Amino acid sequence: MKRNKNNSLFDPVLLRRSLRASFTKLDPRQMIKNPIMFTVEAVTFAMLLLIVRIAVTGDTSQGSLLYNLVIFAVLLLTVLFANFAEAIAEARGRAQANSLRKTREETPAKRIEPDGQSHIVSSSELKQGDLFECVAGDTVAADGEIVEGLASIDESAITGESAP
Repeated sequence: MKRNKNNSLFDPVLLRRSLRASFTKLDPRQMIKNPIMFTVEAVTFAMLLLIVRIAVTGDTSQGSLLYNLVIFAVLLLTVLFANFAEAIAEARGRAQANSLRKTREETPAKRIEPDGQSHIVSSSELKQGDLFECVAGDTVAADGEIVEGLASIDESAITGESAP
């Protein structure tokens, strides 16, 4: 089975896509799905209007221009970081789902024929009722029951749990 070359959280392709998505998620129609972040985005926009007003009129009754710029920057970075983190989580989830689909198609299985001989076949060729052999370190090719021996199976890729 082929292994993914870059399983890192900081995969450059994943980071670029997530960074782009963090800006496209600023669309209020998408942000309304998360009321708290939508509120932060709305306040960020209000701060932008206040900054423009202060810059145009020079009225500092609502604070200095620098102070309001700092508040605006903090709010904007908060929204962008939240969108970025969400985009990374979505991208990693999609990548794991694709990896599981690929594993299902590409995993070799040692199928045991009724006469006792075994042949290596693709897991996609297994049918209900087929017997196949797994040894320590193998990827389990299909769902099934253990009919002989004992096993501890790491299902973390499927369940998302960190322990076997």
